[in-house]
Amino acid sequence: MIPLLIFAVTMGLSFWASHRVKSVYRRYAEEPSISGITGAEAARRVMADAGIQDVEIVSQEGELVDHYDPTHKRLVLSTDNYRGHSISALAVSAHEAGHAIQHARAYAPLNMRMAAVGATQFASQIVMWLPLIGLFTGFIRPHTVLFIMAIGWGVIMLFNLITLPVEFDASNRARAALRHCGILSTSTEEVGVGRVLNAAALTYVAAFLTSLGYFIWHLLPLLTGRRDED
Repeated sequence: MIPLLIFAVTMGLSFWASHRVKSVYRRYAEEPSISGITGAEAARRVMADAGIQDVEIVSQEGELVDHYDPTHKRLVLSTDNYRGHSISALAVSAHEAGHAIQHARAYAPLNMRMAAVGATQFASQIVMWLPLIGLFTGFIRPHTVLFIMAIGWGVIMLFNLITLPVEFDASNRARAALRHCGILSTSTEEVGVGRVLNAAALTYVAAFLTSLGYFIWHLLPLLTGRRDED
């Protein structure tokens, strides 16, 4: 009963957050900015204002595939955001530029997240496949499975926790930089940028709450001595 409840709640939360960010993004993707500059140009100006000149800006097909690659110092924008001049394009592009600024400034939470990527990817594989291995082979005791699963979800939960300040800080840097560079002309544009960034933040909050829920569910039986599922 409890596993099904956790699954339903977390799936519902993730679906709602995903729907929310896409809905807000698409709404403001239809509203052109007064400045008329593209998302790529906005990102370039934001980074230049911070003294960053060595980050490549490239486009990629797809919706909301935007990200900053610290390994290659590459800022990837979806084609619509790269070429578009909407409120959404400015918000998303400036947000990713905010990550580039974090990288240049050696922002501690970003460095921690980068260092934890490998362990988190390994933990994600563990929590995906270990229950199936334990179920179909019977080689691993249930208590051992719970213990390893708790560790795996704990690693994922901590990664998602570290991600929160990284994403919120990048959004704050984006808002400040767009104002400082004179890219936003009206309070209406600022409100739109804020809504796009706030909606995007919900996906990271949902990811953290999901991982926290599964971590607690696997940890509690170990703490209470219960090994049987409800």
